[in-house]
Amino acid sequence: MATEPSASNNGVPEESSSSSSSSPPASSAIDFLTLCHRLKATKRTGWIKRDIKGPESIADHMYRMGVMALITADIPGVNRDKCVKMAIVHDIAEAIVGDIAPCDGVPKEEKNRREREAIEQMCTLLGGGDRAKEINDLWMEYENNSTPEAKVVKDLDKVEMILQALEYENEQGRDLEEFFVSTAGKFQTDLGKSWAAEIASRRKRKEEK
Repeated sequence: MATEPSASNNGVPEESSSSSSSSPPASSAIDFLTLCHRLKATKRTGWIKRDIKGPESIADHMYRMGVMALITADIPGVNRDKCVKMAIVHDIAEAIVGDIAPCDGVPKEEKNRREREAIEQMCTLLGGGDRAKEINDLWMEYENNSTPEAKVVKDLDKVEMILQALEYENEQGRDLEEFFVSTAGKFQTDLGKSWAAEIASRRKRKEEK
């Protein structure tokens, strides 16, 4: 029979020991969330370099990817809930290292080293434990492209970027062809290919008008 949580002196139920063991202390959680504020404040480098007005933040990008993962149809062998989590974690290291884009000239190995170090710092800040391990494992899976979920989220990353590019083209009259060229032929899943094709089709129809 399940036991009721014990109540503290102020009437608020206290967490059980098993629950608290997997949750970060309040001080660590708030420190971690304060650091994550940088994701909301940091604009995506690719759009800044191209003088986009009011460019999206890293958090904007991650949020819509989370929504993308949420609305996908069930795919055999793919855990959709895990995809949602991975989407909101995949760029989290950028809270420390910033959005390092190819145009910055940082070698891929160095970028990976900085981001891995940042993830370790963030997981330590969170106090270690189950939640920190989950974030680390999700991030590593994504970086290594080592699971079906990682392949889906990698595709969603590219899909979100070209959808944003199309929106900036429509809103600001820009030509952002390079973003479509850079992702062409690089989608790994049927989902990614289908959504990218739909975006490309809408862009073509717009150009034909």
